[in-house]
Amino acid sequence: MNLKIEEKSDIVIIFVKEERLDAHNSGELKSEMQGLFEQGKKNVLVDLKEVRFIDSSGLGALVSGFKNAISHQGSLKLATLQSQVKSMFELTRLHRVFEIYETTAEALENF
Repeated sequence: MNLKIEEKSDIVIIFVKEERLDAHNSGELKSEMQGLFEQGKKNVLVDLKEVRFIDSSGLGALVSGFKNAISHQGSLKLATLQSQVKSMFELTRLHRVFEIYETTAEALENF
C-alpha cells in the first residue's frame, strides 16, 4: 500500500495514495495506525483524497484505528472524502462516529 506520512507539530497525517481501500490493502493502513498509537502518537489524521472506493474492510480498518485512538487517549480524524466514499460512511452511519472534514487544513485546525 502506498502511504505518505507527515508530521505537523503533534499531529501525524497519513495520506492514503491509493484509489481503493479494500481487503487487499486495508490491513496495512490498520497496522500503520496501530503502530503510531503504540509509539505514543496521540493525534492522527487520515487524508482520503485519492481514495475513490472503500469496502467493508477499509471501513473496518478505520474503525479499528478509531478504537485504537480511544484506547490510547488519542484521536483519529478523517479528511477530504470523495463523494462515493462519503456515501459509504453515510450509508453505514459511520459519519456519526468519525469527525470528517472537507479539507486537511480544516481538520488540522480542529485537533
